[in-house]
Amino acid sequence: MRISIVGAGPGGLTCARILQKHGISVTVYDRDPHPQARDQGGTLDLHADDGQLALREAGLLDEFFALARPEGQEMRKLDTAGRILEHHVPAEGELFKPEIDRGLLRGMLLDSLEPGTVRWGRTLVGVGGSGELNFADGTTVETDLVIGADGAWSRVRPAVSAAVPRYSGITFLEAWFEDVDTAHPDIAALVGQGGAMAADGERCLFAQRNSGDQIRVYIVQRLPADWVGVSDTAEIRSRLLDAFSAWSPPMVRMITDNDGPYVDRPLFVLPVPHTWEHKPTVTLLGDAAHLMPPLGVGANLAMLDAAELALALAGSGTVGEAVAAYEKTMLPRAAEMARLLENGAEGLLDAPSDEGYLPFMSESVEKTITLG
Repeated sequence: MRISIVGAGPGGLTCARILQKHGISVTVYDRDPHPQARDQGGTLDLHADDGQLALREAGLLDEFFALARPEGQEMRKLDTAGRILEHHVPAEGELFKPEIDRGLLRGMLLDSLEPGTVRWGRTLVGVGGSGELNFADGTTVETDLVIGADGAWSRVRPAVSAAVPRYSGITFLEAWFEDVDTAHPDIAALVGQGGAMAADGERCLFAQRNSGDQIRVYIVQRLPADWVGVSDTAEIRSRLLDAFSAWSPPMVRMITDNDGPYVDRPLFVLPVPHTWEHKPTVTLLGDAAHLMPPLGVGANLAMLDAAELALALAGSGTVGEAVAAYEKTMLPRAAEMARLLENGAEGLLDAPSDEGYLPFMSESVEKTITLG
């Protein structure tokens, strides 16, 4: 089998690792010129019932626990004055969903692959009718299976689906705080070792501690996708001060005292459900297949997809049979999860109530798990 994966994120790399463990040759193509070309994003929690299952199949679970931060499972619900309304402190030995920085996870996966597996600086233009890869530099690669693990704006997706992401109406504005325990001790105290969240019905602050003494704050608002319109940090900060004028000064510091510029991240989603007609030479995983609001399931589902697809390829007689078996499980699971989370980004803005408003603290969503 000639297997080609497009996208060197957690899903694509997990799939490649498990394929290689089963003696299957695979090549990963990524448009970045090298592994350190851009920031990989903040921290994520890998769940025992999906992301960790995939890492177990990859033979990397011990390495993950050596890098992960169990203390990152701490979660706080705050009011707009900074008072703690709810507080989850992980128990000793609790490992259901420890945090790991995306960059550390990607580095661990890259180190586990055979040398030369990832081909950097390869920008995909499109996928040909029989599954060949067409790159921006004019080259073409013939392959038996193209796996699109290339995220929200997948260049592989059009080979099986006409669906395109739509703006959800919710935007995240990211702010970074470095050397927080020394330079920003008040913010560090508010956030703790994990995450903290506050909302007033129209806007939300969601802060996460990362490794390396860093905190990332996500400023969540219901706004047009192009609301920023400028790159001037001072002007953006002035708009934010107007929007959060009723919040207490300690909370407002999470949007004004950041180190460096803001990063605008409008949230896009795929239609629910997103399905396609089976094609034996092309398939999708992760955000390329089921782009949803960022409520703690994206990377986990991508890695579960990756593991199930790799195991199907290792255990089936043909590539087409493997893809059909994988999609038979993945597509219904993704559709169910997407329906559950369809308006989840709106829920982030909800003000405190007796029922709470921390979707990332809930473990009530049941997933269909097929791994042994």
